[in-house]
Amino acid sequence: MTKKELAEILKYSSPNELWVVSALNSLIKLDCPFEVMALDDIGPLKKWQIVNVIEVKVTTELKTVFIIEGQAYHYFYFEILL
Repeated sequence: MTKKELAEILKYSSPNELWVVSALNSLIKLDCPFEVMALDDIGPLKKWQIVNVIEVKVTTELKTVFIIEGQAYHYFYFEILL
């Protein structure tokens, strides 16, 4: 993927919100900060610990990362608390 292609995709994303599909199959917009629970120990975070996502970013490989306490973590380490 070129930088131009990446820029085209990222112009539709925002670091301050995340759209998710709920268990009831409805679309929900989450504004930062929102709460997530760690599914395992990762860095200084402990399993089951609840933390706030301050920003949502995307890597150059288009993987979603959460910015928590100044550190970036892949989204799949967390469960979003609705």
